[in-house]
Amino acid sequence: MTILNDTQGDTPLLFARVLDGAGGGRAVDWADIQQWQPGPGGQVLWMHLCRNQPGVYEWLQSHVGIPEPTAELLTSDQTRPRAFREDNALVATLRGINFNPGAEPEDMVSMQVWSDGVRVITLRRHPLQTPRQILAQIDCGTGPGDAGAIVTALTEAMVARMSQSIVDMNEHIDLLDDMDMDDDPEAMLTKIATIRRNCLGLKRHMGPQHVALEAISRDAPPWFEEHDRREIAETIDRLRRYLDDIDVSKESAVVLMDELRTRALASNERATYMLTIVAGIFLPLGFLTGLLGINVGGMPGVNDGHAFWWVAGLCLAIIVGLMAIFKRLEWL
Repeated sequence: MTILNDTQGDTPLLFARVLDGAGGGRAVDWADIQQWQPGPGGQVLWMHLCRNQPGVYEWLQSHVGIPEPTAELLTSDQTRPRAFREDNALVATLRGINFNPGAEPEDMVSMQVWSDGVRVITLRRHPLQTPRQILAQIDCGTGPGDAGAIVTALTEAMVARMSQSIVDMNEHIDLLDDMDMDDDPEAMLTKIATIRRNCLGLKRHMGPQHVALEAISRDAPPWFEEHDRREIAETIDRLRRYLDDIDVSKESAVVLMDELRTRALASNERATYMLTIVAGIFLPLGFLTGLLGINVGGMPGVNDGHAFWWVAGLCLAIIVGLMAIFKRLEWL
């Protein structure tokens, strides 16, 4: 996947806003960030950085004062979802659906979050639409007003965007369920395998994210207010429902795949059964014609002009007799 560089000049800054506490905010650049100090009225600085730009790791330690292990976590490629409290700061790694061109739903994009209640720093490597969505709300004056609200808005938006992929998978399963399974079973098996792979990928990443959000709700610092915890709790409930939907989609895909395999096995068994019946009918005939075809003296009917028809009639009688026997035995 191509990494888009949409930072401001040679700096790691993608965008930054100083929140006014009423849902809006003013834009600041990299130079302003270096001199920014909290003003009256509980202003909060939110900066969104590209973590793979040079100097981010050192800047987090020297300018923000983040300890070395945490700075390394925020800039590393270890993107398994997790969250923990460090003194008065909240540190989290979250994942969202990758909607970049050419990406599969299970190709999740990670975002690191650090906040001390006054500053919120989000970092990403690959483009992620969720921060831009919250940024648009701030620019319209309807965004979050403090650090806790930014964290809850980001997590809620990331989880909400997962629903579209889950809905798409359910719609694909419904379409496959309505299709005639005898039309193109191989193509259906390929689609079902893709759906199962997507379900497993989403479940693999969303399960740890569920644990991370619970850690935020449980261990967040005091600046993470009670209403923020309630918002996180609602997001956790939504994520749990999505996990249940993924399980249902996965089980539905398994049922469809089992039905296709059962039909294919039944078709093969019918073909084998019919071949066995045909072989059972023609085996005695083969033995009879082979016996009459041996090249030895004294074969009866050699000089009889009607012997062929007698043999043909005998073969026909054997066929009729065998079919009657098979019918009686309910083999036909």
